[in-house]
Amino acid sequence: MVPAVIKKMPGRLAQLLFKDHRTTVLQATPTLLTRFGHHVLKGDVLSPGSSLRVLALGGEACPSLAQLRSWKHKDNQTSIYNIYGITEVSCWASCYRIPERLLRSDTLMPSSVALGTPLMDTLVEVRDEGGCVITEGEGQVFIGGQDRVCLLDSEETVVPGTMRATGDWVNVKDKELHYLGRRDRMVKRNGKQVNLDSVQQLIQSLPQVEACAVGLWEGFRLLAFIVVSSDAAHLHTGEPDGVDGDLRRLILRQLSKLVSSHCIPDTLVLVPALSLTPHGKADMKALMKIYEKQRGCLGSSLLDVRGLRKTIRTLWQDALDLPTDVSIDERSKFLFSGGDSLKALRLCEDILAAVGVSSPHLLEVILDRSFSDVLHHVTEMLQGRSSTPKKRAADMQTAVAVKRGRESEKTPFKVVRRGGEVEGMNRRNIDTGGEPHDRTDSGNNLNNDFNICLSLSWSSDTGRCVDASPVILVRDVADESSRATVFIGSHSHRIQALDMLSGNVVWERVLGDRIEASAAVSHCGSLIIVGSYDGCVYFLSTESGETKWVFKTEDAVKSSPAVDPFTGLVVVGSHDGHVYALDPQLRQCLWKRHCSGGAVFSSPQLQSSHRRLYVASLGGRLLCLSLDSGAILWSYYRDKPFFSSPNVFSGHVVIGSVDGNICCLSDAGELRWQFQTKAPVFSSPSFVPGQQRLLCGSHDGRLYCLNCSDGSLVWTFQTSGKVYATPFVSEGFAVGSRGALVAVASTDGTVWILDAQNGCVLASHALPGELFSSPVVWEQSLVIGCRNDYVYCLNLTTNV
Repeated sequence: MVPAVIKKMPGRLAQLLFKDHRTTVLQATPTLLTRFGHHVLKGDVLSPGSSLRVLALGGEACPSLAQLRSWKHKDNQTSIYNIYGITEVSCWASCYRIPERLLRSDTLMPSSVALGTPLMDTLVEVRDEGGCVITEGEGQVFIGGQDRVCLLDSEETVVPGTMRATGDWVNVKDKELHYLGRRDRMVKRNGKQVNLDSVQQLIQSLPQVEACAVGLWEGFRLLAFIVVSSDAAHLHTGEPDGVDGDLRRLILRQLSKLVSSHCIPDTLVLVPALSLTPHGKADMKALMKIYEKQRGCLGSSLLDVRGLRKTIRTLWQDALDLPTDVSIDERSKFLFSGGDSLKALRLCEDILAAVGVSSPHLLEVILDRSFSDVLHHVTEMLQGRSSTPKKRAADMQTAVAVKRGRESEKTPFKVVRRGGEVEGMNRRNIDTGGEPHDRTDSGNNLNNDFNICLSLSWSSDTGRCVDASPVILVRDVADESSRATVFIGSHSHRIQALDMLSGNVVWERVLGDRIEASAAVSHCGSLIIVGSYDGCVYFLSTESGETKWVFKTEDAVKSSPAVDPFTGLVVVGSHDGHVYALDPQLRQCLWKRHCSGGAVFSSPQLQSSHRRLYVASLGGRLLCLSLDSGAILWSYYRDKPFFSSPNVFSGHVVIGSVDGNICCLSDAGELRWQFQTKAPVFSSPSFVPGQQRLLCGSHDGRLYCLNCSDGSLVWTFQTSGKVYATPFVSEGFAVGSRGALVAVASTDGTVWILDAQNGCVLASHALPGELFSSPVVWEQSLVIGCRNDYVYCLNLTTNV
């Protein structure tokens, strides 16, 4: 019930199941469960306060009683079941609830778990090699019944009472069936029979082993793929000799005391996690490829940066199935190179196998960042493998933060959007929409003699009313001669690119229908993205307006796109009720999600570092989605439409509702507080930089400043009309200001400049038409669209 790629990320899966949704019944394969690791299993899954009532394990041999006891806290109340069956009889055939006395006993030696009793209308038999039913000893399981059978392959009918051979061998003792293994997992080695499943179970029972998968490579070499336990993880360096060699020898020495010599694996392959099939079982084919790659390369060359770069580049090309002559440069991004989440997983596992070092963060780096970042991350892993885990994690976080900071310094442009969002060089935290922090100078107001004047700079006729908000692209921001371009659409079907300084039209395009949506700029700065009433999302050149790609939805697009700064993914809503994730480089939709009852009018909000997306619908539903897959992480329902767009701060989501409330939810979708205004709220919340405050307008004509932590009122300002627009909040957008300023528009045509500290009016200017567009400010210029068909630019001048 979760996307396949989430199953591959144990940390995210555990957060989703046991923190976000407090799952009560979980059916999983043992392999999938062991990927959580001992710490999560005992601390969350089977902890004293676990939400799980039932844990049902099936699809593979059940873990031993000793292993289950090691996971289960003594005060945990979860009931654990072993379920068994085959697809030919609808999967479940028998069930066994493991008695608490077996799970709590410290005296029992590790032993297998019984398969249990047959389910209703199901018959289970054990037959020997001659096909005779037996009640004691070893034999093959057969499953069937008078009514419970399935048609296989080309079968059209089946004789009632047909029994299907399972290929599974069990030992019958005291009327209980204990699993021995698959018939095809019983092999001859050195002339003697070896049960691969039994060897696997024994290795898994060792204290140094978290999980294990055993298989034959090319029919003769016995391999054991091992995930070391958390207690032994500090010994694992990834080197074939040294400490890793000692760990392997220790495991082999302990195993030799439990099995005959012909059952000892030829090679122990230490892996960070077991590869999984889509069904959650150990993927032996993928594990064998890991072994083959280890045999093929790497050794001491990994210690050389040049050799490491070459290795990762080769694995990158293999994962994408690219010819060797296709170049992978430092800025290449995996998703933009033709990859997807599953291919990224394959690359992650190949790299970890190659370097022999575990990293829970590598997959996210591959999904989010460039080739250079992946190389840097792996280099840090190798250099830090002798460090303590805490120090390694801290060093990695610092390295990533420094890397991002350096990238920001090199970014040649900024994008300024409604609400005070600034993306690009020296940007504020784009993941949180300007996440507020405590200020040290929060008591500073503006100078007493500080005055602002608003005056008309230029205007541009668009042909019909302008409801869209402007977006400003500022190029060469490190240069004093930076140039800014305003992009804005109107109901005349036209989108204009206007020179910020003069108001001259740089280019103009007529699209297929009215444009009410605000535009967005691609993360590379080369595309302007805008939706239209014709249901299309247009990708145009920022330089010329030339159409680069058009994506068609099933209804009008009035939602403003959001752009993932790491992958370049464009997310946009449509009145067809879906939100779409579009890849402009591949020119395809990577996923779409129906938003449950209503058009998507508001603009999606991204939390890129957490790979989350928040989207609201006119059906009154606010959804938290996985940015990578579109999976619904949680949903909040309110019996009124959402025209307001959500915004995020410090792990909280804020949105306005037509019922007049400004609502704050936790990152798990729980309502934390709500503030009641006196009319519907269409305005979207903005945050005051450096302060725990948010601003939001209402149709009651007021702009409200609220405390982020509890929703208490800080101040309110009464305009002369309704407040539909999103307030623009920023520090220093007027020369001489010492604090944050707010630009807000009321529908009667008035633009207001307020002191964000106390809501005092600093300036106002009346325009000759209604204002549903939101103001956007860059340096000393304010741009806004008007329903009298014009776009206006106002100068902000100061007298100090």
